[in-house]
Amino acid sequence: MSKSCTRRKLLKTAAAAAGAAAAARLFPAPALLAQPSPNATLATAVIGCGNQGLVSVNAAAGERLVALVDVDEGHLEKTKQWLAERYPELKQSGLATFFDFRQMFDKLHKQIDAVFVATPDHTHAVAAMMAIKHGKHVYVEKPMAKYIAEVRALAKAAREHRVITQMGNQGHSGEGIRRLCEYIWAGAIGNVLECYAWAPTGRGGVGGRLPSKPVPPGLHWDQWLGPAPYRDYHDELHPQLWRSWWDFGCGSVGDWGCHNLDGVFMALKLGQPESVEAVEQVGGSQERFPLVNVICWTFPARGDAPPVKVYWYDGYRPNTDPNIKDEDGNMAEKVQNRPPIVLELEKKYGRDLKNGGTLYVGDKGIMVSGNYVGSPRIIPEEAHKAFPVPPKTLPRVKGTHAGDFLRACKDGDQPSANFEYSAALTEMVLLGNLAIRAGKGKKVRWDAAAMNCPDMPELEPLIKPQYRPGWSL
Repeated sequence: MSKSCTRRKLLKTAAAAAGAAAAARLFPAPALLAQPSPNATLATAVIGCGNQGLVSVNAAAGERLVALVDVDEGHLEKTKQWLAERYPELKQSGLATFFDFRQMFDKLHKQIDAVFVATPDHTHAVAAMMAIKHGKHVYVEKPMAKYIAEVRALAKAAREHRVITQMGNQGHSGEGIRRLCEYIWAGAIGNVLECYAWAPTGRGGVGGRLPSKPVPPGLHWDQWLGPAPYRDYHDELHPQLWRSWWDFGCGSVGDWGCHNLDGVFMALKLGQPESVEAVEQVGGSQERFPLVNVICWTFPARGDAPPVKVYWYDGYRPNTDPNIKDEDGNMAEKVQNRPPIVLELEKKYGRDLKNGGTLYVGDKGIMVSGNYVGSPRIIPEEAHKAFPVPPKTLPRVKGTHAGDFLRACKDGDQPSANFEYSAALTEMVLLGNLAIRAGKGKKVRWDAAAMNCPDMPELEPLIKPQYRPGWSL
């Protein structure tokens, strides 16, 4: 790609249209590197190839996949079978496999250009930092890390080592988030005063740790635990339910917040909140996240923009409405925890606002977007059609989110969900978990400069973690 056609040039155009200061913060200037030619093939590795990790495997295999890492031997075998069927030309005799990403870096770091990290949340930072310190470009599934101190350390290391980075908040490469920004910046709903986001999932539980069980055959338990405190293996951890446990996941807000709060963070140009509070929670314990959460962040005025409150809803409540049926036509036992204003708008306008999304309440109107900031519209539909379509001032991404990362590795421009942007978004999301741990109704003040909660030193372990020997950053 010629210099005249780089994303950096496009971003300058966007900045001129949307405001230089805003664009510079939302799309930070790239760290230019001595990159391969745009037509070069990258040597890739994937850490964590089960479940969501298979998406990363697919992207990495489109280049030159040289290594797979997974703590589960079954995942590795299934992934190799999948690759053989989907990419028969891939010579698996040259594909190295590992159970421990530290060993992969020790043996193969000179042979790798870019690394995908799709492990459970608690190992994101350690794996990504090892890649960065070896000078490798890195794509990390959301959330970027489990702890705020890790998020900041990764962003700092990426700048210092001048590598290309991307977080896996896939909607950030979509058309929806750009259209949302362009409509809101054009004044489609005036000054935004409140936002409500809700998730299409529920995490968490009640009670303490489950009884110990033997480690399943083929699962390398010490490597699965990684930097987290040691515990015996038990149910509801591997391979999927780890998000519900404080030591390993980030709950529902960590799972979906980086998607459905992404539009709020970008369009409203949010910085650091003044405080965050758990308005409601059901269930939960020192071991598990709550089953139901309502969280509120309070942000100060930003330039000409007024203060704004951002609400988050997740989980499922007991159903008390006999008109809500299950698939068999019986009264449903549970109903999704969605903001009351969403239910009111659905009833008023005959709309189905779906099982996840975000509502933007301005002093001149309301907008809604779906999961991943998809299909933003003014409500009611008549108002959307009446508002002049704003020009497309922001650069568009061609192809997939992971594909944009791979493109950036070759031409030297940072993708828009790089660690500069994603660290700030992830920090906002993780602050929600501090409020959950503080407890319902306790306002958590956040001192961003000091990276602490001045009134609640007991939250420090959720900001700056302790690591098991051999697994530190």
